[in-house]
Amino acid sequence: MSTQHPRRKFIKQSIGAGMAVGTASLIPDSVQANFLQTTPFSQTPLPYAFNALEPHIDAMTMEIHYTKHASAYTKNLNDAAIAEFKGANLSLEDALKSVSKYSAKLRNNGGGHFNHELFWKSMQPGTSVLHDGVLKQSILSSFNSFENFKTKLSEAAMTRFGSGWAWLYVDENKLLQIGSTPNQDNPLMDVSTIKGMPLLGLDVWEHAYYLKYQNRRAEYVNNWFNLVNWKFVEDRLTKLS
Repeated sequence: MSTQHPRRKFIKQSIGAGMAVGTASLIPDSVQANFLQTTPFSQTPLPYAFNALEPHIDAMTMEIHYTKHASAYTKNLNDAAIAEFKGANLSLEDALKSVSKYSAKLRNNGGGHFNHELFWKSMQPGTSVLHDGVLKQSILSSFNSFENFKTKLSEAAMTRFGSGWAWLYVDENKLLQIGSTPNQDNPLMDVSTIKGMPLLGLDVWEHAYYLKYQNRRAEYVNNWFNLVNWKFVEDRLTKLS
């Protein structure tokens, strides 16, 4: 019995998978297209290898973070979207702006997907330099110096109790602001205490750093600034101007 049961289970799963593929081919394209509109969310491939951010973020952390944690947010978001969007083709940003109308599942996983997609693109291998431009001038104007900006963003990350994010964002008056949110919330959400368009997010969930840094969140935060893709952040700011 112990050797036959896994075999029967494998055969059953294989037949089921084959039926699913065969059935899908019989579904009219218009129906398949409508279904896909209700599940539009997918992970963007990482723009660098898992080990590309070393020594600041190790390869194992990146692999687990991307393929396990972030992947789960994406899957669960799609499950929630199928149940709650009722076939409407909503952008994630629009859904998050009125997230109070939706379930905790959509809030947590929609935020998780959005936040991580931004996080990956906000980092790059190699040297991180904030060159002269719109972003640098805005930072200097808003925070007096880059060091003061770095200190304030670091404080937002360090004082966030438990899991969450620290943000650089643009408020409704088109001013740069720094703040933090718990869990997978972000400034887009109508339930957030800080509101605006995120430009840069720093993940301070323990799974983002614990394998390398253990309880040393401050060291992780400080090293993370070596990875920021300032060009990407500036491009986001420019699009809002």
